[in-house]
Amino acid sequence: MAISAPDLTQRAPRSPRVRLGGYVILARALDKGRATIAGKNGEYHYDCPLDNMFFDFVGVKGAQVKKELAKGKSDSEILAWIEKNAKHHRCAATIHVWSCLMENRVPTSVGMREYFNELCKNVAPKREDIGTWFEMLDVDDYVTFGGKP
Repeated sequence: MAISAPDLTQRAPRSPRVRLGGYVILARALDKGRATIAGKNGEYHYDCPLDNMFFDFVGVKGAQVKKELAKGKSDSEILAWIEKNAKHHRCAATIHVWSCLMENRVPTSVGMREYFNELCKNVAPKREDIGTWFEMLDVDDYVTFGGKP
């Protein structure tokens, strides 16, 4: 079945900040999953550690979601499937708190801080205002497709 997939060799997936059903990360993961199925994922990886933070929170596997995406399901259909099949059914308040925590996540270990700083240095060497993982991903996506840091 042909599915509607973004071409991630031409543009970035949605920001991890974009919420679907109140969840951060999900919309980005769906873009990457559809692009992977269509062979248009470029340098983006589906079922990566970021995607797995969402999958673990709700209690589904990336492979399961990818199987549903391959059926051509829309965002709202995937969200309904997740809500039906998730091992962890979260209330709206819990989803909101988790999404806020994810959006404001910073590197917490020395090794991760060094890795983060190196990424920032490579992507936007003159920017000192990048502090969260989502900020770094947004800037990286922007610069990857021609934006100036």
